Amino acid sequence: METWQALVLGAVEGITEYLPVSSTGHLVLTSRLLGLPNDAANRAFSIGIQSGAILAVLTLYLPRVKQMFAGLFAGDVVGRRLLLLLVAAFVPAAVVGLALNDWIDEVLFGLWPIVIAWLLGGIAILLVRPLRRPQPTGTALEALTFGQAIAIGSAQCLALAPGTSRSLVTIAAAILMGLSGAAAVEFSLLLGVLTLGAATAHEAVSGGREVIASYGWTNVLVGFGGSFLFAWLAVKGLVAWLTTHGLVPFGVYRVLLAIGVAWALHAGWIAAG
Repeated sequence: METWQALVLGAVEGITEYLPVSSTGHLVLTSRLLGLPNDAANRAFSIGIQSGAILAVLTLYLPRVKQMFAGLFAGDVVGRRLLLLLVAAFVPAAVVGLALNDWIDEVLFGLWPIVIAWLLGGIAILLVRPLRRPQPTGTALEALTFGQAIAIGSAQCLALAPGTSRSLVTIAAAILMGLSGAAAVEFSLLLGVLTLGAATAHEAVSGGREVIASYGWTNVLVGFGGSFLFAWLAVKGLVAWLTTHGLVPFGVYRVLLAIGVAWALHAGWIAAG
């Protein structure tokens, strides 16, 4: 891997991680276009640079993070409850992900499954009215119930399939349960810190040495930096965009991307495997 390729992958990860378009799908596609191998080291690198996107959310939502730490150590009841809600939402995907991890790697990391997931997600956005234009008013994050949190976390299991988008399914589930657009995005972002953090830690333990041996520390750090910078910019714009424009542009993008990549696959311009 060249350093510029690491920067490209970091930028793609940062831009797409918290948008409802699937960062994994985009990283798989970008790797194919860059001529990078579809191997364990490449997949581990793609997961590892998520840490930059995680850090971006932690810096942007630092008051919430401090509130949750205060819930643990200083008796902040609201912060402790929010942390428990996030843990409850995290558990379903953690259990299913551990059980199906090998199967997902073997079966769903091809571009054809990703294209199908892009298409289905885009159609869902365009057909489900609350997703087209979320209500600016709705249930506040502080009023979220544990049942709703577990339902959002269960929906997150769908995003274990590359191309689906963790952000899409968690934001959609939250909106459909009555949360305001801003609250849905915030809960999705904070849940992403737990989910992506666990995935990154798992990959660091199981494949970290292979990544360093294959790509070197410089490329890992460049990918991390690109992920942080572009995720910070993407998250800054996501809340404002969602509350004023809704998800329709993302739905259109997903459908057009699916059609374009399917055409390229059919023509043999991109390798599917």
